[in-house]
Amino acid sequence: MERVHIWVSGKVQGVWYRATTVEEAKKLGLRGWVRNLPDGRVEIVAEGPRGSLERLIAWCHEGPPLAVVDEVKVVWEPYTGEFANFSIAY
Repeated sequence: MERVHIWVSGKVQGVWYRATTVEEAKKLGLRGWVRNLPDGRVEIVAEGPRGSLERLIAWCHEGPPLAVVDEVKVVWEPYTGEFANFSIAY
């Protein structure tokens, strides 16, 4: 199991990015959270098998149909096992 911290820039707020990230993460069996940041980016922390995390990262480059992704920053971090599910954080 591994952990990834992701920041997504572009037109990613107000386009259902968080809700569809939750759907995608749950399909992949991941745990963690996604939230909007005040600067317009979306932040994601996810834990699970590396292959599933890599698929989430690939999905983040596209996002939902209305999103326009300019940049995806990824930082791999130590796994903690702290999450019970995947949800939207506020």
